[in-house]
Amino acid sequence: MAETILNIRGLTKQFDSLTAISNVDLEVQEGEIFGIVGPNGAGKSTFFNLISGHLPPTSGQIIFKGTAIENLKPHKICRCGIARTFQVATAFQTLTAYENIRIGFLFGSERKRKNEIQTKVQHLIDLLGLTDKQDILVENLDLYTTKLIMFGAALATGCDLILLDEPMAGLSIAEIEHFVNLLKKFNKENFITIMIIEHLIDTLVNLSDRIMVLHLGKVIYTGLSEDMLKDERVIEVYLGGG
Repeated sequence: MAETILNIRGLTKQFDSLTAISNVDLEVQEGEIFGIVGPNGAGKSTFFNLISGHLPPTSGQIIFKGTAIENLKPHKICRCGIARTFQVATAFQTLTAYENIRIGFLFGSERKRKNEIQTKVQHLIDLLGLTDKQDILVENLDLYTTKLIMFGAALATGCDLILLDEPMAGLSIAEIEHFVNLLKKFNKENFITIMIIEHLIDTLVNLSDRIMVLHLGKVIYTGLSEDMLKDERVIEVYLGGG
């Protein structure tokens, strides 16, 4: 039986009079693909910002592998084993694909020898299908390739848990299919736990083991992905009652 890798208790974030995240409790199991969905403004990205240390919580606990991390800075949380990507494809534009992913290995929690890093960078680039683009500057690459580089740099930190914020936004059907297959591969073969925010409901249901639905900062559903679309509250709030 898989162990709990992330345990969140009573997590709340207030911005003056606005409560963006309200008393969220959640357990994520090691090796799980956990989906998060909700209307715009539901608090999904804020939730990721709290886990990754980009925002401090107003109250509550975030326990990662048995250690409280809610008061740690983002770089310390990353070195604990949590990495993330962002809605907007973010990479160093004047560096190559290879150099961007190499930075992830240099920043990660484990110290490695130079020749070991080179081997690992090349292996990850090959797994991501970026071999023929590894020496091209990011500013000259398309959106999907840039997103793959951002994903690769996050993986290169040696993370046990990766947070993906709408990674499939703006992609073609073929690119989405390719990315989903990559996620399944890294989840299964490298046993990386994945939390993913996505608006593509069908894709998320087919990809995730479980799903949490947020509405106005509150959890209205947590459970098996295939049961989400049967939940009356989810239908009413997110799918418009139809």
